[in-house]
Amino acid sequence: MMNSDLQKQDETFMRKALAEAQAAFEEGEIPVGAVVVCQGRIISRAHNLTETLTDVTAHAEMQAITAAANALGGKYLTDCTLYVTVEPCPMCAGAIGWAQIPRVVYGASDEKRGFHKFAPNVLHPKATVTSGILEEECRALMQDFFKSRR
Repeated sequence: MMNSDLQKQDETFMRKALAEAQAAFEEGEIPVGAVVVCQGRIISRAHNLTETLTDVTAHAEMQAITAAANALGGKYLTDCTLYVTVEPCPMCAGAIGWAQIPRVVYGASDEKRGFHKFAPNVLHPKATVTSGILEEECRALMQDFFKSRR
């Protein structure tokens, strides 16, 4: 696939993740959304549910990985791409590594809690990471959420 085609595909799926993040925002959850794509098809979509479930591990990525594994009937997501609006935290990046997801695409970086700062080698060794897809929209949603909480 040519780079411009891949970029268009990444933007299309990131918009789906942004829709999930918007749903989280409307539910009073930190607005992070994620989708797992397998062979060009979304097989799971999720957003943060930490408040709803009173569970600190209920991040968007964790929810999406669990749903994708259930959809495929196995714990390894070796043919999948994870799209997430914000850089995964170390916990989620660890789960992404254990699930052997070969490609991670995220929107906005997380300077304070992102995996690059704390656990840069936690993903599968062959995994690739693409960042900055619809970065402004992803960042703005987070900023709007935290402004509304202050």
